[in-house]
Amino acid sequence: MTSPKHTSPMHTGPKHIGIVACSAEGAALCYKTICVEGAGLLGPHAHPEVSMHTPSLADYMAHIYRGDWQGVGELMLASADKLARAGADFLICPDNTIHQALPYVVPRSPLPWLHIAEVAAQYAVERGFRTVGITGTRWLVDSEVYPEKLTARGLKFVRPSAPERDECNRIIMDELVCSSFKPQSVAYFQQVIGRMKDQGCDAVVLGCTEIPLILSDANSPLPTLDSTRLLARAALRRAVEGASTPAAAA
Repeated sequence: MTSPKHTSPMHTGPKHIGIVACSAEGAALCYKTICVEGAGLLGPHAHPEVSMHTPSLADYMAHIYRGDWQGVGELMLASADKLARAGADFLICPDNTIHQALPYVVPRSPLPWLHIAEVAAQYAVERGFRTVGITGTRWLVDSEVYPEKLTARGLKFVRPSAPERDECNRIIMDELVCSSFKPQSVAYFQQVIGRMKDQGCDAVVLGCTEIPLILSDANSPLPTLDSTRLLARAALRRAVEGASTPAAAA
């Protein structure tokens, strides 16, 4: 379903980015990356128009704890509808876990979506990686969100062990989404990633959008696929496609 506003776009400027947000820190990092790095494409202080909608995280978690991904999808669709009415041209979701609901969302969405795992997998291919470790919430790591996109591009993957999944999930949900960043939690993620390196991984996807707040190429045992910033940059590229911009004119 496409609203009339988007069937015949008249403007030649950057497209309007809609952010379907879930947890605050990951969404804030994604938003900030779009706004700050937009200048590299559009000129000083410039970035595409951005709108974001965020229901209460508690509403999402109530569905997630029950394994109700269709309910998660309904929340995402409610945000999508609001962003479409606000004038967005396409949507992104800076939350890896709730991408499990996209199969329920996309057929009914008023706007097209970029998929965070597709963006990360494509980047892995471009960098020449072969085997990717997956970190994130327990729900994300247990899911096929990343395995599906990685294997479609001929990449192998490694998941953390069950105890590692539980502890990473605790750190994410009890600390990172609450803006608590502890040295011992950084060390734990480094330990998990170090074990993945021993298992043959040559890169690791930071598959929770808050993990890049504590890990990067500077302190990770493996090169990182920063899903938050990669999604933001993909959205920027999508937004300026076909637009009349200083970069395009140069």
